[in-house]
Amino acid sequence: MALYSEKVMDHFRNPRNMGKLDDADGIGEVGNAKCGDIMRMYIKVDDEGVITDCKFNTFGCGSAIATSSMATELIIGKPIDEALQLSNQAVVEALDGLPVHKIHCSVLAEEAVRAAVKDYYDRKGIAYDPAQFQFHNEEEEHGHTEE
Repeated sequence: MALYSEKVMDHFRNPRNMGKLDDADGIGEVGNAKCGDIMRMYIKVDDEGVITDCKFNTFGCGSAIATSSMATELIIGKPIDEALQLSNQAVVEALDGLPVHKIHCSVLAEEAVRAAVKDYYDRKGIAYDPAQFQFHNEEEEHGHTEE
């Protein structure tokens, strides 16, 4: 049995929406100090609140790149409120699964999207519930523990 699905390998080898948006409406950056993955997500939002473009830069493993790529595909064309609901589980399912020890990459992708939305809200002066932007505890949620 293959460790990675064909979709994971495709998004790793041919990442969608990689790059930078110089005129981004929101930028989110998250990282995991234990594994070294860093994701930066850029979003462009139209006047109706729909994400019209999304790019990413990721420094990390193949799973980190694949989850970043898939997350961008899942939120482009969506209203910002809907993008905010993107879960790491949705990213994993869209990729046809990830090995258990790589689930933390999907958590980072979820958090990068949320961080970009938070930045968009901050830039636009849009009120929000801070609880929407509570990020996971790295050691618990990202699968890393001290041994």
